[in-house]
Amino acid sequence: MDLAKIIKRKTMFSFEVLPPLKGRSIEGIYKTIDPLLEFYPQFINITTHCEQYDANGKRLRKRPGTVAVASAIHHKYNIPVVPHILCGGFTREETEYVLIDLHYLGITNLLVLRGDGRNKEHFQPEENGNRYAVELLHQIDDMNHGKYLGDTEPNSSAKTSFSCGVAGYPEKHYSASSLDEDIQHLKEKVDAGAQYIVTQMFFDNQKYFDFVEKCRKVGITVPIIPGIKPVGFMSQVDVLPRIFGCEMPQELDKNLRACKTDADAAKVGTEWAIYQAKELIQYGVPSLHWFTYSDPSQVVEIAKAIY
Repeated sequence: MDLAKIIKRKTMFSFEVLPPLKGRSIEGIYKTIDPLLEFYPQFINITTHCEQYDANGKRLRKRPGTVAVASAIHHKYNIPVVPHILCGGFTREETEYVLIDLHYLGITNLLVLRGDGRNKEHFQPEENGNRYAVELLHQIDDMNHGKYLGDTEPNSSAKTSFSCGVAGYPEKHYSASSLDEDIQHLKEKVDAGAQYIVTQMFFDNQKYFDFVEKCRKVGITVPIIPGIKPVGFMSQVDVLPRIFGCEMPQELDKNLRACKTDADAAKVGTEWAIYQAKELIQYGVPSLHWFTYSDPSQVVEIAKAIY
């Protein structure tokens, strides 16, 4: 099912899971999904992780298997799955192979991302890799028109049918000089064929409301889905803003820093996420997209309070 066609319904429920660590069973993914089925998820995102290096310079991938995990979820639950497709860490040829495999499996919804590659601060694509998500969107669009790498002419019998979403950053991407510049780049991705936007996590709904308004003013009309991460640990009051570039509202920051245990922090995070979700539903968002980090417990508690 083309995800872009179902997003226009009333506020949906969706979430993101991580592939298991190398050597771990896929049963852990099922244990994340099963408790969330009662809320009728309309789609499930699966993250992709590029190669990393250990302290000795050895290459490794801690979470391989995105294509296989997407296929397993797709066929077990009959729910649309959305694997992440990255620029960082992959050549254009490797990307094409992944896309061909996904199309063979009947998985045609994608979230197209630049990713961080091997160096978050100074992104470098692989040799013969896509540097920006808009370039990756163009590669996917070529395949949708039957044109593959090395082809001089499109082949109408070999067209794919991918539907793509992209990421948005209500508080701007760390590499952008300003939010306005970041939104202009987002507009380029929409013009290149992106059919919806999923935002990075945020904790201040006004940031999301302002972001949507700015997007609409520059002509971005596609659905903008808010991504929400419930705070679950005391350390996340500092870790999440540092890693994801999101600002903690003063009230939330104060309440989290007053916590004595992670259980206290999880309670504060859950209450805050419920408040966020209720206000976002009232605003009329197309979906609430939850970053589970493969632990469904908080999301289950929140969903029971709002659905």
